[in-house]
Amino acid sequence: MVRMAGVSVAQDDQCAPAGLRERKKAATRRALGIAAMRLAVQHGLDNVLVEDIAAAAGVSTRTFNNYFASKYEAICALAMERGTMIGVALRNRPAAEPLMEAITSAVLHPYAGGERTPDKEWIDGVRLVVRSPALQGEYLRTQYAAQQTLAQAIADRVGADLETDMFPAVMAGAVAAAMQVALERWLRSEPPVALVPLLREALGELRWPLAMSGHAEGELACGSRAQPLKLAQRPREPQTTPPPTAPTAPTPSE
Repeated sequence: MVRMAGVSVAQDDQCAPAGLRERKKAATRRALGIAAMRLAVQHGLDNVLVEDIAAAAGVSTRTFNNYFASKYEAICALAMERGTMIGVALRNRPAAEPLMEAITSAVLHPYAGGERTPDKEWIDGVRLVVRSPALQGEYLRTQYAAQQTLAQAIADRVGADLETDMFPAVMAGAVAAAMQVALERWLRSEPPVALVPLLREALGELRWPLAMSGHAEGELACGSRAQPLKLAQRPREPQTTPPPTAPTAPTPSE
């Protein structure tokens, strides 16, 4: 396991390429991503060079350039890998499991060790890295790719077509937003807190709009055809309507 954004990220054999050569390439890519994030947190993003990352991973600068176009792409590499792991994990959840439970388990799967509270020094460094304006373009690209991967996994699970059905993409966007809210809360928490409970709480908020009378999420288990959803709303306080005003009695002069 390695640390990425303050939590441990476990390798997933289900995501590993089949061939030896491809596994070696994946391991090199992963090592470069680990080194990039670690050095950026320790020394500051602006103070890290491609040469530093390559040396820390035990490869040449030329090898680095074979995998990444910039240090920013390398820093986001493990986040990109997490997106792939979430998609694979969702496809492997039990077929009868309700959709939101399956998604929650899949999202939490890559965050091994995320139940632990990170060191303040580490989280301060992570905060500076992920909020750097120079990283935002690559970070947004990574988020979009992860969201598309999740949307396809949701579509496969519920038997939907991404070209014609909106639900998988909308659901993936909602999950991505919940994850981002949890991450922002985690980054600004003083004192530091564990990330996984925040992720679980944020994803739990999505159960309200998914709730359907009677059958709830059961129809959205693996193998079911996606049906139009009737979104439930949180109960609202009843509005008090003033009684109609009685007509005024005419005066004798009228």
